[in-house]
Amino acid sequence: MRYIQLVVLTGPSGAGKSTAIKVLEDIGFFCVDNLPVTLLPKFLELVAQGREITRVAIVVDVRERGFLKEFPAIYRTIKEEGYRGELIYLDATDSALVRRFSETRRKHPLSDVDNPLEGIARERELLKELKASADRIIDTTHFTVHQLKEYIREYFSTPVDENRMILNLLSFGYRYGLPADADIVMDVRFLPNPYFVDEFKGLDGKNEQVREFVFHKKGAQEFIERFRALLDHLIPLYWKEGKAYLTIAIGCTGGRHRSVAVVERLAEELKDMPVDVRKRHRDIEK
Repeated sequence: MRYIQLVVLTGPSGAGKSTAIKVLEDIGFFCVDNLPVTLLPKFLELVAQGREITRVAIVVDVRERGFLKEFPAIYRTIKEEGYRGELIYLDATDSALVRRFSETRRKHPLSDVDNPLEGIARERELLKELKASADRIIDTTHFTVHQLKEYIREYFSTPVDENRMILNLLSFGYRYGLPADADIVMDVRFLPNPYFVDEFKGLDGKNEQVREFVFHKKGAQEFIERFRALLDHLIPLYWKEGKAYLTIAIGCTGGRHRSVAVVERLAEELKDMPVDVRKRHRDIEK
């Protein structure tokens, strides 16, 4: 069978599926929005018979109505037949979804009233099995449209080595909530805080002086060594269990100094491991 890469985008209304599918189209995917899921196997069969299309992206959501329950079984069958599939669930908090519907003045597709919360709850219930089956959950709560476009473009434009795990290092601030897509969360609020030093307050953890301040004490160095040793042990175990993507979230109070410094340090420390390290600083501009 000819190689076909399949990306399935799903998630609640307002989480960013329309933005993501447009980006995928821009970078060369053949995109279909709202293809009936029962037609997906035949569609892929026809694509495989041709020569031009090698990357396909589709959107599956509540517009499928009754067919939505059939998708998990269809998707499993497709993967068993040898297609390289990736089910991406775009999510956001209820408050973020409500805000987006308010800003666009759109009505939620499952809500009979002006308040979209009722529709959001119904939609989450309908999508819960797809979320449980997702290969990756992307939390778009704190993304602007531009940031989401950049994230999707980078995520799918980078060639994936099937023999290397993709390791996502994410800094965040507890003040803005835990990242929903984290597999491992490490709290580094025990480290020295540059925020209370006047000369460092306006800088961030990418700055060399800030990083030196964070790691100047023996305890900070010992933490890095022990955490690196833990990751040396855990990453191969995750890979052995079939985990192709692993997100390690590092959190401090505001997400600008300590968590950023630790992510930058870890990215350097893990260069010698057989992983594809990617960095993102979620709250660095806040």
